[in-house]
Amino acid sequence: MANVVACEKVEKADKLLKLTLEVGSETRTVVSGIALHFQPEEVVGKQVLLLANLAPRKMRGIESQGMILMAEDADGKLVFMSPSNAVASGSGVS
Repeated sequence: MANVVACEKVEKADKLLKLTLEVGSETRTVVSGIALHFQPEEVVGKQVLLLANLAPRKMRGIESQGMILMAEDADGKLVFMSPSNAVASGSGVS
């Protein structure tokens, strides 16, 4: 699990947001294609499910260090995957 501590639109990219995540004692940057569904200010403070064991990938010149897992409802709306009770940042998922 990770906490979103900052979020901003990626310049010249309609679909991308750059998220700064707190993962335990570590900070990670993730670029996610969710900008058509969320404004940056809506994302800050959320607890999200982070897939962290991916190789880093550059997107629009920004190194993305993981992937945020989302669900999509029947209407195509994205929904954050998060625990029903808050857990510590950096907690594993099993």
